[in-house]
Amino acid sequence: MYVSLGSNIAPVEHLRQAYQELAATYGELHSSHVYRTAAVGFDGDDFLNMVIGFHTREKPQAVLEHIEEMHDTAERVRTDNPNSPRTLDVDLLLYGSMVSRRLNLPHGDIDRYAFVAGPLAELAPDLRHPVSGKTMAELWAGFDAGERDLQPVDIGLN
Repeated sequence: MYVSLGSNIAPVEHLRQAYQELAATYGELHSSHVYRTAAVGFDGDDFLNMVIGFHTREKPQAVLEHIEEMHDTAERVRTDNPNSPRTLDVDLLLYGSMVSRRLNLPHGDIDRYAFVAGPLAELAPDLRHPVSGKTMAELWAGFDAGERDLQPVDIGLN
């Protein structure tokens, strides 16, 4: 299973908090680098983004409920604009090879945003997208050079 994490409000604090919460709940985590990226869809502070992989026997709905609890803990404020500043944004990207429109699996951001595709390809380059069949490395290679220019940032997670 893979989740993406992003924040542009006290991002170091919120990503560390989310990482610790995921580790406490799911055990061993495999994480990409953290990357600094410009806000998309609005003028605002840069985001810090990463992808984390882990194993669980929980059903995807239970994982999604836990993600909402994490958003609540981070005091995320939701607005009508999905492109707005946020303390924490956690998305369930992949749950094995499950395809579910209701659960948004696989998540549409995988092949839409470089800040998701790049870290996911870093963690699992040979993993195949359950719909397109392309590997994460192939999806990442499909982004143009400007989008692939992600800036790694060390926030002391590992």
